[in-house]
Amino acid sequence: MLSGDFFNREAATTAKALLGKFLCVRHDNVWLCARIIEAEAYFQNEKGSHASLGYTDKRKALFMSPGTIYMYYARGGDSLNVSCRGAGNAVLIKSGYPCTNKKTSDKMIPMMQKLNPPKYGNGVRPIERLCAGQTLLCRSLGLKVKKWDQQQFDPDRFYIEDIGASPTQIIQTTRLGIPEKRDDHLLYRFIDSEFANFCTSNPLTRRNYVEGKHYRLIQYPK
Repeated sequence: MLSGDFFNREAATTAKALLGKFLCVRHDNVWLCARIIEAEAYFQNEKGSHASLGYTDKRKALFMSPGTIYMYYARGGDSLNVSCRGAGNAVLIKSGYPCTNKKTSDKMIPMMQKLNPPKYGNGVRPIERLCAGQTLLCRSLGLKVKKWDQQQFDPDRFYIEDIGASPTQIIQTTRLGIPEKRDDHLLYRFIDSEFANFCTSNPLTRRNYVEGKHYRLIQYPK
């Protein structure tokens, strides 16, 4: 399990380091797991962050020790963040990809599909789209604001695991959902390029996105 020391770093550095780590959640005695493929960094001193609006009881987790879970409602769903070094700084875990470890079983994918059914019609949501967005990720893992906001990770219920996997190339790009003139130009979103087609939005295929302005490719680790 990642310790608080892992998160006691600058938020952008932490966001990059989270790529390749595994989110592990026990739901109804079934372990659910997703590899982190997309994360966004937020700083108190920039306009796109919740912390820039100041301290409130709801945003308390952003000002707690590094590694504290901060969850909030976004677009009608739950959203997962973790505090980092410096008051108000955090990482938003944006997307994941279902994966397995020693604790998972053949019950995992059916459970995730049950938790996160298609918005319209019958059938099940495709595996590659189960965690393709911050609210879809939380829904597929059964993570709820009321249960986890301002809490610490727990090795028996919910934790982040380092299995030694990391991307060889990262796409560094602009964040999503940031209003114009609220630092929407900052390249604070990080994507494992191998999984770019399964993240919230692939900047490499987005119309009018220009390399060097809207995104850049970086080798990782350097």
